[in-house]
Amino acid sequence: MFPVIVALATTPSPATTPDESIVTPGPLGFAAIAFIGIAVFLLVWDMLRRIRRGRYREEVNAELDAEEQARAAAAAGETDDDTDPAAPRR
Repeated sequence: MFPVIVALATTPSPATTPDESIVTPGPLGFAAIAFIGIAVFLLVWDMLRRIRRGRYREEVNAELDAEEQARAAAAAGETDDDTDPAAPRR
């Protein structure tokens, strides 16, 4: 086992450097990544806007439902006094 470790430790590394045009993305790669970044930003912005709009609609609908129930309860309370024969008279 010891000779394998020595053999791995003495293996020379390649002295040549890779070609820069292969390693770097260049202007086309930059444009592609910039396009993807801008598209993701716009999609997230639109998603948050839609979620916010839905939340506001839910709050408004809840307020309208509460007002409608209050009106219905008030209307039912007024008619119950008049039609209920067991209710005390004032």
